[in-house]
Amino acid sequence: MVDAHHHLWDPARRDYPWMSGLTALQRPYTEADLRAAAGPEVAATVLVQTVSSAAETAEFLATATESDLVAGVVGWLDLTAPDLAVPDGPLVGVRHQVEDEPDPTWLLRPEVVRGLRRLARAGLVYDLLVRAPQRPAALTVARQVPDLTFVLDHAGKPGIAVGEWQPWASWIADVAQLPNVVCKLSGLVTEADWTGWTVTGIRPYAEHVLAAFGADRVMFGSDWPVCELAGGYAAVLGLTREVLAGATATERAAVLGDTARRVYLG
Repeated sequence: MVDAHHHLWDPARRDYPWMSGLTALQRPYTEADLRAAAGPEVAATVLVQTVSSAAETAEFLATATESDLVAGVVGWLDLTAPDLAVPDGPLVGVRHQVEDEPDPTWLLRPEVVRGLRRLARAGLVYDLLVRAPQRPAALTVARQVPDLTFVLDHAGKPGIAVGEWQPWASWIADVAQLPNVVCKLSGLVTEADWTGWTVTGIRPYAEHVLAAFGADRVMFGSDWPVCELAGGYAAVLGLTREVLAGATATERAAVLGDTARRVYLG
């Protein structure tokens, strides 16, 4: 198995603005903690940025270089920099917390599009972290930069807890038509009711993603340790396995590892 989306952090080292109020997460989470949570069946992982920090990216690259579990890093780079440089090391992709940008069209700014084209030339992918306000721009920019592989984090964050289906479902269908976009089956438990979510409630969202993209363009991500807010690593993995219960062996293999290997680690 490959876990295509997890984090590590230490609040003693830097500030994490998005963590305000989430006291349960405000402690260090280390690679050793990840190993214990994931268990032996997870053979490789992709470590994903948490803040807009070049220093964090450098630390994550060092962690991946020294680890036999963390196989790649989706780090943060300043896409707007005119001299955008790609660091050496196991950097496989770049992400920015677009969901927190006041401008819902931030992804369409000329300097951002220029940076995305630079990532494509460097052979990296770009993780899309968006909510409803940024979804239209995400669809547009994926069309504008067809030679860049975009990875949609957390299925575009549908509002499961408030019963959102449309317009999310139609948007997923539209973005899935673009061959340069793949999707992470991740983060859904924390978009649902943290204490009351059920497989039955989340299944329609996961099945819609699988039907729209196909298993060969979907990858499992734990979103650990954020998922600890809603049950933890084992609960997320159990949910994923239940959703995939009716899939073929080839489809299960794709979601649980093969897609991530091809997109990030190939």
